[in-house]
Amino acid sequence: MTRIPGADGVGDVPPRIPSQSAAESGPHRTELEAGLSDELASVVSAARRRALRDGDRQIDTAHLLHSLLESDQGVRAVFDGAPQVARLLGYLVQRSIGYGLRWQSAVEDSGAVPVVVEAGWSPVAAGAMEGACARAGLRGEARARCLDLLAAIVADPQARAVEVLRRAGADARVLLPRIESALRNECADECADECAGEQADGSAGRSAGGYRTVRGAESSR
Repeated sequence: MTRIPGADGVGDVPPRIPSQSAAESGPHRTELEAGLSDELASVVSAARRRALRDGDRQIDTAHLLHSLLESDQGVRAVFDGAPQVARLLGYLVQRSIGYGLRWQSAVEDSGAVPVVVEAGWSPVAAGAMEGACARAGLRGEARARCLDLLAAIVADPQARAVEVLRRAGADARVLLPRIESALRNECADECADECAGEQADGSAGRSAGGYRTVRGAESSR
């Protein structure tokens, strides 16, 4: 595929390609959001609003990364401190007035793209969403987390988000093991909290049962 050099240094962008429909460029919205945590569903909604506001025909991985960084503390924690996060956000904000203008006439894709008619998801973003849900499924969870999506995004070297990360000095190869570790810790903490809650409920139930038994014995005297 012929590629057009980027004047501002943010990678190369493929030539104009017809837009895609939501149905063909990614999973159906209802089916997609059923597999997301509440936090990740909010991130996706914010990315969708940003794409519409900026006049982009598709939600791509840069939109998703922008919303993840703005919305989730766990996502921000895997980067090298507040300065790097601020640098990334500053760079992402420039999209609507700089390098992102060239992206409006191209599709974020790593291969051949079918010709369709409506705006929806870029192929790479759709793949990242599906990858996030698959990661959650491997842990036995029904819903993907924000860190699942970040992991799926940085694992794809063709993602626009990975270009942005690289230009901002964030190495996707370094980020991925950090994300995996953060996910394990997040899940372990939640499991510990749930177990503690169940134990507390059980203790309260046993105490209430013992109280009723004592009261019943006193009444029968």
